[in-house]
Order: sequence, then structure tokens, then C-alpha cells
Amino acid sequence: MFETFSNLFGRKPVSRSPLIRESLSPSAAPPQDTARRQTFSKMFRWRLPDGQTHAPASVEVVGSFTHWQKVQLHRDSALDAWHVALHHILGNRTHHWMLLVDGKPTYDKHCDGLAVPHGPDEEKYAVMTDKGPRVMMLWAQTK
Repeated sequence: MFETFSNLFGRKPVSRSPLIRESLSPSAAPPQDTARRQTFSKMFRWRLPDGQTHAPASVEVVGSFTHWQKVQLHRDSALDAWHVALHHILGNRTHHWMLLVDGKPTYDKHCDGLAVPHGPDEEKYAVMTDKGPRVMMLWAQTK
């Protein structure tokens, strides 16, 4: 049947040889991870709320991008703000994070939104809202 079909298009019939899997030499094997992981950097900032004059002893950020390990923000007295730049955050995914002021979770009005915490690490740092505990979201989008 296939020979007849091939003849309609002026092709020779395909020989019926057994299928043998070709083995690739190690040098010809495709690399395991051909796609580079896209990352980006993010600057985290925090300022004293209006009317508050007492500076905290520590300001830290924790999140899925730090494996929930605390990273200290540094005080810039000229700007009267705390900041840290984090690099190599995996891109094209949503991260959960929190700001800790003197060890207590604090809401950041510049976050990308709030999310329900997943797991004990996130629940430990969640803030209480009228809809229940929440952590902040960061949409890590790369080009």
C-alpha cells in the first residue's frame, strides 16, 4: 500500500530495514541544560513610616529567593532609608517574601501583591490581614 502511495508522487519505495537506535558519542551528546536560567536583581528599600522617629535595630528581608534566610538591609543616613540589592533571583516566577523590622513581619506598600503562605517557613513570617495570614509577592519577570 505504501509503495503505491509513494509511486503516486514519483518516489521510490522505502527499503524495509530494521530500526536500530544510533548511539551518540559523548562529544555529540546534547548538553543537559541548554537553556540558561534567567535571573534578575532587585533593590529592597524600607523607610520609617510617617511620624515614627525611633530607628529600628535591624531591617531584614527573607523570601523564597533567599531560602527563607535573613538578609540584612543597610541604613543610608543620607536618604534616611534601609536598602539591599539582591542578585541572581530566578526569573519568570512568583516569589514570596517579607520584610522584618526588629524581627517582626512588616507590610511593604511596594510589593506586587499578597499571597497565602505555603509551608512553615512562610507561615512563620506572615502578616495577619482581614482575609487571614499573608506574605508579599514578587513577580520576577525577565526579558
